[in-house]
Amino acid sequence: MADWKEDKKWSDRFLVEIKRILGEHLISEPPIEEDMQHNTDLIVLRLNAVRIACRIRTYGYFEEYPHDITIRSDRPSGIKTELTKIIEGWGDYLFYGFSNKDESGLCSWKLVSLNDFRLWFNRQIIQMGPGKLPGIEKDCHDGSARFRAFDTSKMPPEVIFKKSAA
Repeated sequence: MADWKEDKKWSDRFLVEIKRILGEHLISEPPIEEDMQHNTDLIVLRLNAVRIACRIRTYGYFEEYPHDITIRSDRPSGIKTELTKIIEGWGDYLFYGFSNKDESGLCSWKLVSLNDFRLWFNRQIIQMGPGKLPGIEKDCHDGSARFRAFDTSKMPPEVIFKKSAA
């Protein structure tokens, strides 16, 4: 069974690159009036806390599932999962990336708007009917959890706020 601390240590190696990417897409230049009147050279899209979940997958998953995002949906321990937290309204964005072959950086990434994802997810539940959830439920290879895989190419375009060229 994968250890959470080991998984986090592996994915944390990409945090510098993730922060650079997020800065490029969540910080912008303000209108000239802001600079002239309010001493503002850069502006963050929102003033309140912006919560960003990050998930990095290995290159092999990129080769096999380049359009998918996966979100943990069940743990044998019963602990609250990422999907539950998202549906409860937590998080503003999900940074979802894939490492390159030698794990020295990222080869592809998506910045998912969780507000738009929640709206899409709930609409899918209504369309699918009682007891059915969008995505495909799968087991983690080590038995530590279950997750749902979602094909982003079948979602409305606004769900993906930004993405890499790859």
